[in-house]
Amino acid sequence: MADSAALKNAGRWMTQSSIDLADAEFVAGAGRHALACFLCHQSAEKAVTAFLLARGAEQVWGHSLADLCEDAMAVEPSFDFMKSIGPLLDKHYLGARYPGGLPGGVPAEVYEAYDSDRALEIARDVHQFATERIAQLPG
Repeated sequence: MADSAALKNAGRWMTQSSIDLADAEFVAGAGRHALACFLCHQSAEKAVTAFLLARGAEQVWGHSLADLCEDAMAVEPSFDFMKSIGPLLDKHYLGARYPGGLPGGVPAEVYEAYDSDRALEIARDVHQFATERIAQLPG
């Protein structure tokens, strides 16, 4: 189990996850759907990282939610559901930022409200799930 320093570090990651999620909601409301989708990925990535740090991981590597959720499943089998939905945000890590990932357009012109609405729903679920699992830890 993690010590108090690990829990404090996890708390910092979760705080930034919360801020990224709030920023995603803000920019989605302003019609910046590609940026909102990227921030949703960032929020979810940081929430799962916070969970892993809280569980005692000394370092967490990578940006793939598929991989991070797989790592989380090794210590918390209930992350299997997050592994089924969280990786849906992985496509936004690069696709929402770089025009080279989209044929014939740029992310700011291609992403729509539907995209950011779905990304926000997933990011909220991942954030809440990780928050609840961290709260159940002793310390």
